[in-house]
Amino acid sequence: MWHVYNLISIGDQLKASTIRRVQNESSTGTVDSQRVRLTLTITVENIDFDPQGGLLRIRGRIISENRYVKMGTYHTIELESNRNFTLIKPEWDIIALERVNEACDVTKQADVAAVVLHEGLANVCLVTQNMTIVRQRIEHPIPRKRKGSVTNYEKGLQKFFDQVMQSIMRHINFEIVKVVILASPGFVKDQCFEYIFAEAVKQDIRQLIENKSKFVLIHCSSGHKHALQEVLQDPSIQKQLSDTKYAQEVLTLERFFKMLNDEPDRAYYGWDHVRKAGERGAIGTLLLSDELFRAADIPTRKKYIKLVESVRAIGGKVLIFSSLHVSGEQLNQLTGVAAILNFPLPDIEEEEEEEENGQEAVVE
Repeated sequence: MWHVYNLISIGDQLKASTIRRVQNESSTGTVDSQRVRLTLTITVENIDFDPQGGLLRIRGRIISENRYVKMGTYHTIELESNRNFTLIKPEWDIIALERVNEACDVTKQADVAAVVLHEGLANVCLVTQNMTIVRQRIEHPIPRKRKGSVTNYEKGLQKFFDQVMQSIMRHINFEIVKVVILASPGFVKDQCFEYIFAEAVKQDIRQLIENKSKFVLIHCSSGHKHALQEVLQDPSIQKQLSDTKYAQEVLTLERFFKMLNDEPDRAYYGWDHVRKAGERGAIGTLLLSDELFRAADIPTRKKYIKLVESVRAIGGKVLIFSSLHVSGEQLNQLTGVAAILNFPLPDIEEEEEEEENGQEAVVE
């Protein structure tokens, strides 16, 4: 629903099923009212989001004909999870389309992966900010250890570990995932880790070798999915997750403030300064509030989209902050747009001073 809130803008058209109280007058003049389910289309004028309940209230004028309501009257449509709606925009720009892709593709949200396992059972999961998705459940029978011989047991265990390794390579995108948690009771996680990286070296699997440092081993009670909850609550894992997407905005904002203090010619905020830095191809990291893309007028939105595209074109990084987080609130206090530059540009402020002096001279 947070993604939907960021998608819907004032001026869009929204079509959805809704309930409206309508009044009927009989031939005798008596009036009775009843609640009727209708499908209405409105032009969006006001958007209210309740993050706790995950509920969106969209108010606007009705633009579709209906036997119960007149065109041009106001109505509020409530949207919540699992309720279908149709959104019509004057223009689907790059930020709106990226928002749709991010909302629909769970692999783009998940920068933590976890494998919870015990002998013969493993769940390979992706962890997003809102949910845990089991990408594969692996069940493989392990023969029991027999007196005087453990060959069959060890072969079964190796086949099981090989299936886990193949699943990790298939389902985990190491370009996005920052941490891979291996969790199990006893020493199963250690044995699995040793097998995976012995095979990676033997087969020269660069995908695994280059990302070995991302693996974290931790104890859990079983290989079932529910054991992942206890793993994610472990303080040592919380520390490991500090450099994932959850904290990326906070760290970037801290870096901006440090740069503003230590090297002010490499840190700018406000539209005019950031735009000038962008025109010179100097922006290394662009910080934007999502509120800027909920701007009511399309020209304002377009100028920020043009800035995003120009920064990405030169290999710069763009971070869009959530205004419901503390870091987003701090960025909004700095006008909602800031930039960390690749090289100092002291002349930006000098230009501004010259412009101001020029204006004062004209006034005089």
